[in-house]
Amino acid sequence: MPCPGPATLRLTWAHDETARAALEEEIFGKRVLVTDHEDWPVDVVIDAYRSQEDLEAGFRQAKDPHVVSFSPIHHFTDHKIRIHLFTCVLALSVAHLMRREAERAGPRLSVPVLLRELAGIGETVLLFQGERGRPRARHMVTRMNPVQKQLHNLFDLGRYVPRRRVR
Repeated sequence: MPCPGPATLRLTWAHDETARAALEEEIFGKRVLVTDHEDWPVDVVIDAYRSQEDLEAGFRQAKDPHVVSFSPIHHFTDHKIRIHLFTCVLALSVAHLMRREAERAGPRLSVPVLLRELAGIGETVLLFQGERGRPRARHMVTRMNPVQKQLHNLFDLGRYVPRRRVR
């Protein structure tokens, strides 16, 4: 018997609206969380589950060459590779701690956005000649948007600007 061709094949279907509504009410959009931490309160279990997204974002950022990336690795000995990976994990941890501190202070930013805002804060050195004497240098922070100003104050970045000598 010859195989039927596409012109002879037909698909028909139907669905039961009542059964679908019952499924949506009973199952769809719900999660069952199972844990072996019987001593944890329910809200802590839910917070731990929701923080899983932050952990997964961290792994995605570890692969992103524009944030805190594990690659490229230009090392050939196991010791240097371990040091490289340790440094990357440490940098990613610090970035997430900074994100958490920023979130507590107000702006809710992702790690890439936080790093981009911080990278936008610059310092310039203005050299000028007075009436007499040696040229003077003045360290100045470049213009900042409101988020950068908030981050500058939060992390007390002004402490890294060289102080003028008092004569």
